Amino acid sequence: MKKSHLFVMAIIAVAAAIILSTTADASVYVGFGEARQRAAEGNATKVHVVGKLLRDGQQRPIDLEYDPMTDPNYFAFTLVDTLQVAQRVVYNNPKPQDFDASEQVVITGNMRGKVFMADKILLKCPSKYVKKDLDGATASVK
Repeated sequence: MKKSHLFVMAIIAVAAAIILSTTADASVYVGFGEARQRAAEGNATKVHVVGKLLRDGQQRPIDLEYDPMTDPNYFAFTLVDTLQVAQRVVYNNPKPQDFDASEQVVITGNMRGKVFMADKILLKCPSKYVKKDLDGATASVK
């Protein structure tokens, strides 16, 4: 074989290894029901779950458990997924900033027993731009 053929084959092998390593770590979006089913089958892969927080009549989040004086790395809350299934979630890190104001929460992790252990929390916070603030606003052209 020519050296150029060996070089091209080496590049293809490296590219294939990179693609396989990134897809092996990829997780899927599921509801809590499917996350429970995966855990019951022994599947410990990470999944994403999208949901909203339980809120009271004044739109304040309820069922949050965080006491930084006792344990700053324990945060627990109840999340309701898109299929309206409520689940207790434990996050072994400090409570994210602006968590209370978030409209939607995306968590990454897996079920362990009766709780969902989150490794990451992504927040979708309300827009700081409200439609009424944009009415009448125009861009100046120079």
